[in-house]
Order: sequence, then C-alpha cells, then structure tokens
Amino acid sequence: MSSAPSELLVVGIGADGWAGLSPLAQQAVSAHRVLMGARRQLDLVPGDFVRVEWPSPLLPALPSLLERYPDACVLASGDPMFHGIGSTLVRLVGPDRVRVIPHPSSVSLACARLGWALNDVEVVSLVGRPADLLRAALQPGRRILVLGGDPAEVAALAGEITVLEQLGGPAERVGPWTGAPVDPLNVIAIDYRGTGLPRVPGLPDEVFEHDGQLTKREIRAVSLSALAPLPGQLLWDVGGGAGSIAIEWARTHPSCRAITIEQHAERAARITTNAAALGVPGVVVHIGRAPEALAGLETPDAVFIGGGVTVPGVVETCWEALSSGGRLVVNAVTLESEAVVAAWYAKLGGELTRISVSRGSPVGGFTGWRTAMPVTTWSVVK
Repeated sequence: MSSAPSELLVVGIGADGWAGLSPLAQQAVSAHRVLMGARRQLDLVPGDFVRVEWPSPLLPALPSLLERYPDACVLASGDPMFHGIGSTLVRLVGPDRVRVIPHPSSVSLACARLGWALNDVEVVSLVGRPADLLRAALQPGRRILVLGGDPAEVAALAGEITVLEQLGGPAERVGPWTGAPVDPLNVIAIDYRGTGLPRVPGLPDEVFEHDGQLTKREIRAVSLSALAPLPGQLLWDVGGGAGSIAIEWARTHPSCRAITIEQHAERAARITTNAAALGVPGVVVHIGRAPEALAGLETPDAVFIGGGVTVPGVVETCWEALSSGGRLVVNAVTLESEAVVAAWYAKLGGELTRISVSRGSPVGGFTGWRTAMPVTTWSVVK
C-alpha cells in the first residue's frame, strides 16, 4: 500500500520574526527538518534546520525543489495567500497537500497603522510590473496601498504618499516620503485627492492618441456593452487602430486581459502608449494582418472586429476561435462591410443595431448638428 502524499507546510512570518509567530506556528515549524524560503525569512528562525534558499528564477525550479523536499516547511512573508508563494504552491501540488498558517499581511498591518478600513482599500501590486498599472486605480477620494512600488515612480503619479517600512518589526517606520531611500520591505499608502477617469466604458475621445482610426466614444460604449467584459476574461481586438476597445475592456477589471491585432507598426506603438497612459500596460499588441496574425493566440472569451471585416477568413477565424458562450461583435461602416455582416447575420443570427450619432457644433453664430457616418453593429453569442 502506498503512503499518503507528504504535507507541505507554509508559514507566514513577519518582520517581528520568531517572537511574532503564534505558539501553533512555532510548534509547526519546529517539527520540520527542512526550511525553504527567501534568505530574509530563513534568517528570522533560530535553531538547527536544513535551510534551502529560493533560487532565482524561482518558478522554474519549484517542481524539482518540492520533489526533493516533499515535507519541507516553507517560510513566506506575512500572509502566504495574499500575493504570496502560498497560492503558487497550491496550484502546483493541490490544496489537499498544502497547510497554511498565515501571519498578518503587510496590508493588514498598514491599515492598522493608518486607521484605514481594510475593506475600503484598493491594493495594487507593482512587483515585477510597471508603475503605469497604478493609473487606473487613481480615482478621487480612493485609498490605495501599493506593494513593491518605487516611491519616486508612485509619487510622480499620485502626489503625496506615505511609506510604511518594516511593519511589525523593531525597525518599523511610518511617515510621509521625503525623497530619502526606503527599506525594501515597504508598503506605500496613497490617499488620492487628484482627478481620475471612470472605469465605465465610453471615455472621451481626447484621452486617446490617434490618427483618426478610433472607435468613437458613443459607438465604443455600445460595442463594449455587447462584448460584456467579465473578470478574468480575454478579448481579441482585431484591427486595433488606437486600441480604444482593448483598453476600455481591460480597464473594467484588473483581471480582464486583451490582445489587440494591428498591422501598422506606428499604430501598434500608439496603442502601447495609450494603454500605459490609461493604466492598463498589460494590453498585448500583435503587429500583423488578420487572419494570419490570429494563429496560435490564446482562446478568447470575446472578439471585437473593428477593421478588416471584408478580408477573407477574418470573421470565420474569429468565430471558430471563440470559446463556447463567447461573444463576437463586429462594427461595419461601408456598404461592403455591411454586406459581409448581413450574410453572417443570416447564417448565425444574433442582433443587428444601426447607430447614428449627431454632435452639436458651431454653424456661424448658431449651433447645428453634425452627423457622423452611421455604424452597423452585429453581435452574436456562440
């Protein structure tokens, strides 16, 4: 009879070290022979252990380390399940093989020091990520805690910031950032009083750099309502232009992802610039022509075709690539593209909408209506 799989213990430890651990956590750690973790955590635990320091890069090495030390105790910073190694280990070996003993997270400690309600705070991790990711969270009156950020970069975006260093330890320090170097173990607090852009689709056209190839504000809002972004889902934006559809999709939730396909290198570079400026630098830009450029991309949950509708194979490829329950939205302006849309509507059904937008503009000393070209939108669920 085979023995049961070994249990992997994951213990959170703070800057207060061994003395800050609960009796339960101390007993659990002491029962192990092998400790694994970052050097900082390993140095906080006294006693005679085999200490295995995390290599760099860590993720590729984890499977072999876990195979070699299947019953090790892993030390993690704070709460291992909050932006920590705990969730990674659960994905690798399964929840039944991992036992987690958490310590108060840096975010919990920061809120305790600041007098902020944890449930009202937005947390942004900049560990290994660009500071531009913070832009989407900067909303008037919001309180934000930043993990792994550079104070100079954060202050350049957010204004006044508070830095909390070595929380819970004997060297703890909390105060406004003055420009001086800070301890690597820090949390940055923002009580934002500036302006911001809403996450609701339909941002002003002026916030996008473009050369005229832009899905206009009203059409964009209608298109995104049909695309129906949900947390964790992936969008293909075919014919990116200025990237407005992909960018607004990604802004609806931090876990929404988008890939935009644009054949012109100059426009592709502009999409990258727009995405960073609007707080979603993770939008992926593929330079190429559909449908060839779609080959090998991750299966999308929704597809928007804003350009190239009349190119043979584009609609077919997008429809075939969609996951079950996925949404396809196509915008057509010309008679030729409308003919393609009409044929697919006859084949697959869905909904057809024609949108005409008029905007007030000066006519001499008066105001009149200037009507944009009407847009036909076809949306269908697979």
